[in-house]
Amino acid sequence: MFLALTLALSTLAPVDGDALRDQLDAVVKAKAATAVLALVRDEGRDVSVAAGVRDLGSKAPADERGHFRIGSVTKTFVATVLLQLVEEGRIGLDDKVDAHLPGALPAGSPITVRQVLDHTSGLFDYAGAGIPGWSVRDYRPKESLYDQTPEELLAVGRSKPPYFQPGTGWRYSNTNYIVAAMLIEKKTGRPYAAEIEDRILRPLGMRRTHVPGHDTEMPRPHARGYEPYRGRMVDATRANPSLEHGAGEMISTTADLATFLDALLGGKLISATTLKQMRTVNASDYGLGLQAFPLPCGGKAYGHSGRWFGYLTYAIRSDAGKTLIVSANPYTGQMPADAMPKLLKTVFC
Repeated sequence: MFLALTLALSTLAPVDGDALRDQLDAVVKAKAATAVLALVRDEGRDVSVAAGVRDLGSKAPADERGHFRIGSVTKTFVATVLLQLVEEGRIGLDDKVDAHLPGALPAGSPITVRQVLDHTSGLFDYAGAGIPGWSVRDYRPKESLYDQTPEELLAVGRSKPPYFQPGTGWRYSNTNYIVAAMLIEKKTGRPYAAEIEDRILRPLGMRRTHVPGHDTEMPRPHARGYEPYRGRMVDATRANPSLEHGAGEMISTTADLATFLDALLGGKLISATTLKQMRTVNASDYGLGLQAFPLPCGGKAYGHSGRWFGYLTYAIRSDAGKTLIVSANPYTGQMPADAMPKLLKTVFC
């Protein structure tokens, strides 16, 4: 899920952990979330806090080291691996997808690899098709246990007309990153999850980050996620992430996501030239698997946001090198309008 956000930045004093905790507590007290985790990393120093409870039954305190479903932050991992393949000369950004995945798209489709990564392909979003069992917008307990294949997800995306001709507009679509993951598998001959593991997770020591595939369980510790369903709140923690595949299936922690963003935007995973292309955003502030967050005080911060049943994630890094990771478990209350701006002001200003 693409979530727009405006923040403020200043490279000033270290983050006040008590102020950060107070703001997370306020979100929980407003019943906007059952748990909120936040980590700020600045020059190798971490401030990590948690508020709320792991679950509504035991009411055990939320663990700041807890795992959570990162949703569309997965897209940045997929884009990074595909851009590494571009650097290796195994695929070109302006190659037509059809040249590498014949038959995946309609015959003769002019959609390019670049257009898949920056959501200018026009491909219909399978997650918004309104077909029971395929939507990631509304929790459906029965369907969430079903297995999906990327081919099935792509077929739903192809079942409706495109939003526009490739390159003539912008529309966020999970279908694009099903295609991106399939391209990785085609060019490497391996599961895209194995490529993420070998190219990113293992080299960076991200031992608490997972690409679960069809595994419905969550690693411990974790805060449970809740979703409204037929007028009541249900426990949505257990779900089959194959519904998202390369568009949003991954699980991580605040510390691991900070490690990933620092490595990526610090130039350790792709070259400076490729990173510049990745950060080049369109009118919707979206680049090649990176979301740009305009800063009122000038410049932009980069990262991605994600939404999965019961989980909301923000992963953001400023050019000054300060990183903010937030995981929330939305609940019955409306998120206070000033909650995120206050948090961002505390971190960046």
